[in-house]
Amino acid sequence: MKIGIVQQSNSKDKVANIEKSLKGIEACKKQGAELVVLQELHCGIYFCQAEDTTMFDLAEPIPGESSEIFSKSAKKNNIVLVTSLFEKRAPGIFHNTAVVFENDGSIAGKYRKMHIPDDPAYYEKFYFTPGDLNFKPIQTSIGKLGVLVCWDQWYPEAARLMALNGAEILIYPTAIGWESTDSKEEKERQHIAWQTIQRGHAIANGLPVVAVNRVGHEADWSGATGGIDFWGQSFVAGPQGEILFSAPGDEEINHVIEIDPQRTEYVRRIWPFLRDRRIDAYEDILKRYVD
Repeated sequence: MKIGIVQQSNSKDKVANIEKSLKGIEACKKQGAELVVLQELHCGIYFCQAEDTTMFDLAEPIPGESSEIFSKSAKKNNIVLVTSLFEKRAPGIFHNTAVVFENDGSIAGKYRKMHIPDDPAYYEKFYFTPGDLNFKPIQTSIGKLGVLVCWDQWYPEAARLMALNGAEILIYPTAIGWESTDSKEEKERQHIAWQTIQRGHAIANGLPVVAVNRVGHEADWSGATGGIDFWGQSFVAGPQGEILFSAPGDEEINHVIEIDPQRTEYVRRIWPFLRDRRIDAYEDILKRYVD
């Protein structure tokens, strides 16, 4: 399976952002991509740096104008396409939604971000209603895609449930970076933790992982912080956590990496973690905390 990743910087110019994504998709197609993955909220700035009700104007229904653009791109390029859109579901109900398009342009499925952060510069709870589509892989012509979004990538439960539901690959559109006051040492710790836990999901479930992050500096228009430096470094890991590709941290890139889906079968035979799970002893996992 040939997978294309589009790591890009974003501005307030929505039209320019979309055009950049479309060109990235076409560049990946020229490299033979069958599946292309875009980063989280690729149509605009990362607006969650501050709480601002005017930002809800960026949201769109699905289907809608932006989803139609990417539907046409998937069909034109004959690819399966993973996008990430700000969904307006109803007045007062908005989601951070990944939309997967089949190679004929139809919507193969959606995933609404389940874990919603609320941290300095990442005030997503103000904007997004938690997802309600659960951890169900999306069936496509190239396999079952376990699509999750950004903050979901820190939760082994989400990856495990996608795997138990038959996902053949884990995909994480992402928007993560460093706040301007973070020290060099703290930046390194954060990045290592981010990559390590996702490689852990690959190992624990015997599945390849694709994480596509945005890149570049985005200012905090409220002035509360110095903005976010998105660290890029999108990567693909194999089912033993091996790094198959890692993008640079300071530039845009459109790249295609080939993976072998059949390795999951081999890896799960030699590391049968799913076989040895003690499902009779995990009831406490459903509690917030075990006192």
